[in-house]
Amino acid sequence: QVQLQESGPGLVKPSQTLSLTCTVSGGSITTSAYAWSWIRQPPGKELEWMGLIAYDGTTYYSPSLKSRTSISRDTSKNQFSLQLSSVTPEDTAVYYCAARSGVSTPYAYWGQGTQVTVSS
Repeated sequence: QVQLQESGPGLVKPSQTLSLTCTVSGGSITTSAYAWSWIRQPPGKELEWMGLIAYDGTTYYSPSLKSRTSISRDTSKNQFSLQLSSVTPEDTAVYYCAARSGVSTPYAYWGQGTQVTVSS
């Protein structure tokens, strides 16, 4: 059973960079079985896909966030990470990491989510 766990600061100041890590257990991030995504949900809004890193390290980003988003991985730790630069209060959200086997398939695994608040 694949398990995902987000970690990182819960409070970030405006204009700074938000950094989160997703630790994966029960499966390898280098397997071709899954692609590994970051998704967020601002208060009162729908889930928003931010980007993903594939098993081979290829990354894909939401066009609306591409200029501020970077997803990377540490295969030795079986982790993948999100960096979102120049944050504003509008980036306040619950951030999730998740995995699915294809772009048209439901997400098979989710982390529990972590609240990030952008405030001075």
